[in-house]
Amino acid sequence: MSKRQNDSFKIDDLMKSFVKENKLEKGLDKVNVEAAWTEMMGNGVNTYTNSVKLHKDVLYVELSSSVLREELSYGKDKIINMLNESLGKNLITKLILR
Repeated sequence: MSKRQNDSFKIDDLMKSFVKENKLEKGLDKVNVEAAWTEMMGNGVNTYTNSVKLHKDVLYVELSSSVLREELSYGKDKIINMLNESLGKNLITKLILR
């Protein structure tokens, strides 16, 4: 019978290496962007948000209110900066409101 190795690892480090080895970063980034949008924008905006999708470095947000779409278009750069800060990395370079 072989001896058991007693190396201890942090679960955080193990999860990061698992994600990296299996190339799951892009999928997790998409999920994290949706969660960051929901958290950062609040209930008022979320009630009019139909979908949030990240494709490459562009965030597509579909809104059901044209008035809200117009209001948010004035602060696109601020929204991008807030979301990137919340995510901890620069994933989003452009925001398209539909």
